Amino acid sequence: MRHLFHREGRKALVTALGGRPLLAFDFDGTLAPIVARPDEARVARAVSERLARLASLRPVAVITGRSVEDVAPRLGFEPQYIVGNHGAEDPAAAQQLDMSALEPFRRKLAANAEQLRNAGIEIEDKGYSIALHYRLAPDRAAAQRCIEALLRDLDSALHFFGGKCIANVIVAGAPDKADALAALVNRCGADSALFVGDDVNDEAVFMRADPTWLTVRIGRDDPMSKADFFLDSHAEIATLLEIMLEVLTQKGNP
Repeated sequence: MRHLFHREGRKALVTALGGRPLLAFDFDGTLAPIVARPDEARVARAVSERLARLASLRPVAVITGRSVEDVAPRLGFEPQYIVGNHGAEDPAAAQQLDMSALEPFRRKLAANAEQLRNAGIEIEDKGYSIALHYRLAPDRAAAQRCIEALLRDLDSALHFFGGKCIANVIVAGAPDKADALAALVNRCGADSALFVGDDVNDEAVFMRADPTWLTVRIGRDDPMSKADFFLDSHAEIATLLEIMLEVLTQKGNP
C-alpha cells in the first residue's frame, strides 16, 4: 500500500472528490481512537467539526460494527447515514433479517457466563450481532482459547470473524460493510465512494471495491490489505478531513 498523503495518493483523492462521491467511514480506530473500554470512545471535536462541514457538502456515512443506537451519540455530528452491526443494521433498509439464529448462541454464552467472566471476556449483545471483547483480559491468549472453544461448533446459520481483541458472531448471509456501502451509493445517487477503515471487517470493502471507489486503511499492520492507500494512524484523520474540505471548497462548493 501507498501512503495517501504522498503525491499519487493526493492525486487519487482529488480525482475521487471531483465527482459526486459518498464519503464513508468506520468508527472505532478510524473516526475515534481505539480505547481500552469501548464505552469511552468518542469522536474528537476537531474531527467532528470537520465531518459536519463535509456533511454539508457531500453525503457522509458511518458504517460501523457498533449498533446505530450506540454510535450515534458518540459522533458529535449528524451524518446522512449510519449503518451498524458491520453492515447488517440499516434503519432505512427494506430488508428485515431473521435474528432468531442467534438465540442458541445466546443460551450457550449464558451457560458459560462464569468461565467467560473469569477469562476477562466481556459480552456485547447488539441485537444483530454479538461481540466478545478480550482487550482487558489478564491473559489474552487464554481468552482467545476460551473464545475458540465456544465457536468451535458454531451453528452453520451463524458466521464469525475476528478483529482487534474482539470476536464477532452474526447471522450468516447478513449484509457486510461492502454490501452496505454499495447500497448507500445507489440510494444517495453518488457516482463513487471514498471509504476509510482500519480492521478485518473493513477488508470486505477493500476487497470488493468498485473501480470508482477510493479505499483507505488506517495503519500498516496488515501488509496483505487490499486497500488502495493507507494512513499511519487515526491521528492523521483530522488532516485527511481538512484536505478533503480544501479540495471541495476549491471546486466551488459552498
